[in-house]
Amino acid sequence: MPKDLVEQFDALLAEEGYDNRSEGIRDLVRKAIVQPNRLQLTDAVAGTIVIVYDHHAAGLASQLMELQHDFHHEIVSTMHIHLNHNQCLEIIVVRGIWERLNQLHRQIQVQKGVCYAELSVTHVDEHQAGHRHE
Repeated sequence: MPKDLVEQFDALLAEEGYDNRSEGIRDLVRKAIVQPNRLQLTDAVAGTIVIVYDHHAAGLASQLMELQHDFHHEIVSTMHIHLNHNQCLEIIVVRGIWERLNQLHRQIQVQKGVCYAELSVTHVDEHQAGHRHE
């Protein structure tokens, strides 16, 4: 790598609190692997769908609730926050197959009154399903 690129990377790592380059590179590789274009439709993933919407949009709240009921197996939890008189922020914690979660995200983002909808996921290692946190 060019020296100036290494220096910029080292500065970023220091700013972010990394102890060394390999930790930063590891995280970059993990992030690259879970980019939507790298995921297989059948990959097990977990993450969030973040939505900002106009709560005055006719029928939108009901439509969003209906969608969530249609995908209740994939939804782990939700949090609803009133940003101001007109806007709500909703965070939906999801877990399931990439294709299904992406389907939910697409159905949310096309609703009239949804200003923002972003799906962010990471791989779930299904082989560790029996692992318990102590």
